[in-house]
Amino acid sequence: MTDTQKTETQERPPVIVIMGHIDHGKSTLLDYIRSTNIVDKEAGGITQHISAYEVVHETSTGDKKRITFLDTPGHEAFQSMRSRGAVIADIAVLIVSAEDGVKPQTLEALKCIVSENMPYIVAINKIDKPGADINRTIATLIENEIYLEGYGGTIPYVPISAKTGKGIPELLDMMLLVAEVEELTMNPLVPAEGAVIESSVDARKGMAATVIIKNGSIRSGMYAVAGNTMTPVRMMEDFRGKAIKEAVASSPIRLIGWSSLPKIGSVVHTFQTRKEAEAAVVQFSTAHLTPTKQRSSETEQENKIIIPIIVKADVSGTVEAVEHEFKKLITDKVTPHIILSGTGEITENDVKTAVGLAGAVIMGFSVKIDPGAHALADRLGVTIKTFDIIYKMSEWLQEIITERTPKVEIEEIRGIAKVLKVFSKTKDKHVLGGKAESGEIHSGDNVKIMRRETEIAIGKVRELQHNKIRVDEVKEGYEFGAMIESRVEIMPGDRIQAFTIVTK
Repeated sequence: MTDTQKTETQERPPVIVIMGHIDHGKSTLLDYIRSTNIVDKEAGGITQHISAYEVVHETSTGDKKRITFLDTPGHEAFQSMRSRGAVIADIAVLIVSAEDGVKPQTLEALKCIVSENMPYIVAINKIDKPGADINRTIATLIENEIYLEGYGGTIPYVPISAKTGKGIPELLDMMLLVAEVEELTMNPLVPAEGAVIESSVDARKGMAATVIIKNGSIRSGMYAVAGNTMTPVRMMEDFRGKAIKEAVASSPIRLIGWSSLPKIGSVVHTFQTRKEAEAAVVQFSTAHLTPTKQRSSETEQENKIIIPIIVKADVSGTVEAVEHEFKKLITDKVTPHIILSGTGEITENDVKTAVGLAGAVIMGFSVKIDPGAHALADRLGVTIKTFDIIYKMSEWLQEIITERTPKVEIEEIRGIAKVLKVFSKTKDKHVLGGKAESGEIHSGDNVKIMRRETEIAIGKVRELQHNKIRVDEVKEGYEFGAMIESRVEIMPGDRIQAFTIVTK
C-alpha cells in the first residue's frame, strides 16, 4: 500500500442487520424500506436477486446517503447464519413488537448482538395496532436489562409502524447517526476485502457467491479469493442482478464463476493478478491442513446405527441450517450423518452415491428432482424426499430415526409379594400363601423367585385366590393364596417378583 493509499479514506455506508422475534415484523420492515427507498425505473420495479440490498435515504437535512441491509433469515434454525450476519454488519436493529414486548427469540438475538460488541438500535414496531403499548414494551425491555435512552440507558430507540411507514424515516436517520458516531471509513484505492453471506449454484452461469465489501474497491479484471476457492472478476452483479464493472465498500455484489462453492462467512480478498490469487489459495490450504485424527470411541460408533443423508438445497445457507437442525436429532443409538451436501437440483449422481451406502436417503429443500434421478431412484429403491419448510424435514427424519432405532426387550417389574407359608408341593407345583408388598400380581404372570436378593428360579403364577375365591389379580397390601410353578423349591421368606417383557 502506498502512502497515498493509506491516507485516502472516506466515510463508508453502514451495513445493517435487523434481528428479533420471528413475528415482530422484521420482514415487513425490510420490505417497506426496500420498496420506498430503491428507485429502479429501468426494470420497472424492484427485483431482489441476493440476500442483501442498498437503499438511498434522504436525511432530514436533505443529504442523500447509502445504507446496506442484510436480509438474513428469521427462523431459529438459521441461528448461525444470523450470528455470521451480525459479524458482517456494522449496526443491528433489534425489533420488538409494541403488542408483545420482549420474547425469548428477542433475547437470543440480543445475545448475538452483544457477543459481537455491536452497536444497536431498538425499533418498537406495530405502534399502529390497537393493542400497542409503547410504555409497557419499554418496561419489558428494562426488565430484561435493555436500557433505552431516557430510561437510564444509552440504547437509542424509535417507535415505528412497518405497515404504515410511521417512524421509519426517523429510524433510517438514527442508523446514519449511529454510523457517524462509529466513524465507519473505507479506502477506495486498495483492493476490496469482504465476506461471503450466501452462495449457490446458478444453473446457467455456475457457482455464485453474494459478497459484502467492507473495504476497498473491486473491478472487472481482478481476482477474488475466498478460502480455498477463487474466481476471476468477469461476471459481477449488483443486488438487482444488473451486470456491473466496479463496486466499492458496503456494496452487496454477486460474483459468479468460482472454482468451488465458497463457504458462508469466508473472508474475501481481491488481487490484481491470477498469480497472486493462486498463491493466496495455496497459502490458505496449507495453513488449514490438519492431521488425520483417529476415530474416538470406536466401539461406541460401531454400536450406533448411522443414517447416511445426502442434502441438496437451493442455497448453501439452507444446507447449513439443515445441518444445525439435524444435530438436534442425534440419539445414543442412531446418528443422522450428512455424507454429502450441496446446492442445486437432485441428480443421478446423488442417487448413485446413495446406492453405495446402506440405508441412505436423499433430502432436498426448495429444489427439483432431475427426471433421470427420479427414474433411477425408483429403479434402485433409493428414498428421495423434498421439502419447502425446515421443520418438516426434521419431522420426517425423526420418523426415520424412530423406525430404525433398534428395539430392545427389557423387564418391567409389575409387583412384588412375600411368601408367608408353603402348604404343599407336588412335582413343580407349589401351593403357598403370601402378601403383595407392591404393585400387582396377576394370574398367568411370569415371576422371579428371589431369596435374599438373589434370583434362584423363574416360575409362573398358575392360580390366585383371595379369601378362598379365585381371582385374576391381587393388589398391594392384600394377602392371597397361589399355585406357583417352579422347578426350585420355594421357601417361606422368599419373594416373588412378577415381571413382563416390554419392547422399547
